[in-house]
Amino acid sequence: MTTTEQLYHIYLQHPVIATDTRKITPGSMFFALKGDKFDANTFAQQALEAGAAYAVIDNAQYRANDKCLLVNDVLTALQDLARHHRRQLTIPVVGLTGTNGKTTTKELINAVLSQHFNTVATQGNLNNHIGVPLTILGITNEHKMAVIEMGANHIKEIELLCSISQPTHGLITNVGKAHLEGFGSIEGVKIAKGELYDFLAPNNGVAFINSNNPILMSMQGTRKFTAQPVFYGDQLDDLVSGEITENAPLLSLRWTNNTNGEEYSVKTQLTGAYNLDNILAAISIGLYFKLSAAEINAGIEGYQPKNNRSQVVQTATNTLICDYYNANPSSMAVAIENIGKITAARKVLILGDMFEMGAEAAAEHKGIIEKALATPVDERIFIGKEFSAQKAIAEGKAAAFYETADDAIGALKLSPIKNSTILIKGSRGMALERLVELF
Repeated sequence: MTTTEQLYHIYLQHPVIATDTRKITPGSMFFALKGDKFDANTFAQQALEAGAAYAVIDNAQYRANDKCLLVNDVLTALQDLARHHRRQLTIPVVGLTGTNGKTTTKELINAVLSQHFNTVATQGNLNNHIGVPLTILGITNEHKMAVIEMGANHIKEIELLCSISQPTHGLITNVGKAHLEGFGSIEGVKIAKGELYDFLAPNNGVAFINSNNPILMSMQGTRKFTAQPVFYGDQLDDLVSGEITENAPLLSLRWTNNTNGEEYSVKTQLTGAYNLDNILAAISIGLYFKLSAAEINAGIEGYQPKNNRSQVVQTATNTLICDYYNANPSSMAVAIENIGKITAARKVLILGDMFEMGAEAAAEHKGIIEKALATPVDERIFIGKEFSAQKAIAEGKAAAFYETADDAIGALKLSPIKNSTILIKGSRGMALERLVELF
């Protein structure tokens, strides 16, 4: 069997990792991971023929030659290799998790830090037990800072990802209702996300904490941090405080460096009042690492969302707020609140079902309908079987229900929406991006 140390020696000579034979580059290492419907051991020879220097496998029958490195389990070998590589690094690693805003916050932090440092950050949403090791193994001697996003839908996942990425700094964006099928309850979510604090606290790690969030304040208060946490929010004793000055629908804000009292203004390309916390997190990390206000603002202003998260799209007749990458009760609630606050002549809500709600599905969808009905908008459209099952509570109100996206598309073609600001939000599986071409 090939040991982690032997793999690492080879990795140093061939530091590009591939897990997909379609993305093999000459001289890379191919890790034959198993999936629900495939066994990549069967592709080992194909990977070598495509130019891979080595193929890491865990089924001896596919060991065609000495370029096939046999291990007990390929996934464990990948994680152990990343963990070993991380131990050789001395750069700061910022780890973050949370129910909502992880990816946007990660992108903002990276946008700020990269104004001053050569950074590496999680690509897209590669924030799981495979993506995190791949990101760690992408860190070279040229990098001076890393930003690692960690996602989870079960307890102990963040603990595993921390053991691999070993963050020196970190933050939890928030704790809310998501993946309740896996976590069981909101208490389960707290335990799972709190695993980041559990790692940072005894390891001299610095936590960046939103002082306006009572759940996070309570969670950090139960742990004994050996390094003083850094706070951001709206208090004068926070490192950074700030407030929104415009939401129409792009955000502008004023923020203060409370160590010297200096105030700054910044315009963003983000929408959503809920993004204030995410922006302040990035600003506080920038200040902590001694970036100038000009560098910080350049990072914030330059970040343009392109991943259907808080993304504003201007069409010929409408302003679209595209936020349909994912949805849960927490993110849905703040998105609805935000459109109620936005300055716009006419507002429309288009909401799709939320997935992975388990036994809470009916109650959570009912609650979102009630919140939408109480929000000052001109039109409300609900799409999906879960929302449609609750439509009786909206009888007589300005609300339409469609069981499928196709049904909604048919209706919208007959009655087009024009001259409106439209929030489109739902779980990824609802494929609400299909509606965009109608507007």
